Amino acid sequence: MTIHFIEAEIDLHSAPLSLNQKVEEVLADHGEPLRWALTRVDSQTQTVHLEAVVTTP
Repeated sequence: MTIHFIEAEIDLHSAPLSLNQKVEEVLADHGEPLRWALTRVDSQTQTVHLEAVVTTP
């Protein structure tokens, strides 16, 4: 098992009501999430910054 630190940016226009689902989709591309956090919201660009720790086999 390998642990990876992931940083991502999510456009709120693409996921206004399903932010949790969008986070899960983004993380699924990288592995199984151990933890994740929304670290910043940019109101001007309508984006959310995500940091996560994921594992891969």
